[in-house]
Amino acid sequence: MKELNKLLYAAILSAVTLTSCNQNAATQEGNTQDQPPQGTAQTDCEPIETREPNVPEQEPTFEGQTRACAITSDVNFNVTVLAKGLDQPWAVEPMPNGDLLITEKPGRIRIVSAAGEAGQPISGVPKVDDRGQGGLLDVALSPNFESDNTIYWSYSEPRGKGNATSVAKGVLSQDRRSLSQVKVIFQAKPGYNGTMHFGSRLAFGPDGMLYITLGERSDKEIRPQAQQMDSHMGKTIRIAPDGSVPDDNPFVGQAGALPEIWTVGHRNVQSAAFDADGKYWIVDHGPQGGDELNLVEKGKNYGWPLVTFGEEYSGNPVPNAVTTREGFVDPVYYWDPVIAPSGAQFYTGDAFPEWRGNLFVGALKDQRLVRLRIENGRVTGEEHLLADRGKRIRDVRQGPDGALYIVTDSSNGELWKITPASR
Repeated sequence: MKELNKLLYAAILSAVTLTSCNQNAATQEGNTQDQPPQGTAQTDCEPIETREPNVPEQEPTFEGQTRACAITSDVNFNVTVLAKGLDQPWAVEPMPNGDLLITEKPGRIRIVSAAGEAGQPISGVPKVDDRGQGGLLDVALSPNFESDNTIYWSYSEPRGKGNATSVAKGVLSQDRRSLSQVKVIFQAKPGYNGTMHFGSRLAFGPDGMLYITLGERSDKEIRPQAQQMDSHMGKTIRIAPDGSVPDDNPFVGQAGALPEIWTVGHRNVQSAAFDADGKYWIVDHGPQGGDELNLVEKGKNYGWPLVTFGEEYSGNPVPNAVTTREGFVDPVYYWDPVIAPSGAQFYTGDAFPEWRGNLFVGALKDQRLVRLRIENGRVTGEEHLLADRGKRIRDVRQGPDGALYIVTDSSNGELWKITPASR
């Protein structure tokens, strides 16, 4: 029966996707990067994903919500390996002078120079719990870094017999070897003795506030807290740079609700970025099937674990879950099978004008860099880059030079620089 469902689903989805592609795949005037696959007319485009879905009986809520048209860049680029031997790098943060801050999951922050020389670990970083998916996670520069030398980082903080995601800040010394005035400005509650789903990406918004993504810690006994307002689990968080709660957060003053909460109902968000218009986007790890791209809006509920396109890793349905439900926000886009998303960047630079406005997402499981073309709030094309290199991509960021910087996820991780190639 499941095989029959797969065949029926594939036929339905092919028709839905083809209609969506026909309506949405026209390239922008003067922009030649998004051509249909060679030999395929724009009105007859093929979806990029052709594998069988994990959950064939699930149908998209609207046209174009999954399996977008395959698009191909008319872009030549070079990949330079700036550094090797990094120990499970989790984040890369370009600095104004061209150097790069790198976090390593076991608990280190180091600087790699623009020329690729890796410095010694910076001292002053608090202890982390690096079991499982935990450790030293994201890093972000203060919006005023050039004047205050302050950096922010997230990590799984040991707490008694358990742990939880915390965010700290500190001032980088002039010789860039140590941190001072280290202060923990946010501690997710409650603590939990687990090793999975810590989140977390950090992003400063155009409002100057710090946005934090948090996982729901995975296990079935704690998973429902993604829908509970007295828990930070499975939420996005918004705080001021000093850790205080902004007065205009949506749940300030609501009885039983933690005031830092910005949105509700997420599973394990390791990708977050603001676009050029100041909109906040995240990509959430789904279960088996159902990675989600979401446009995050103040006070909204994104459904997990009540709404999902995925299933349990066992192949069983997620208990009591549906693909869409009134009062919950539908994902803008989803992947089934999953890509395992980590890291995100909207491209705004001049080095690759053809990519301007596109969203780049690292893929761990599928070992590639995913490019999404987004128009009018919908994904209208998808491209997979760097798949031939066979590396788990953990983070992608744009530097001040317009290059893309990538770290790969392994005990012998690498830092890559993506630059235009002469034609």
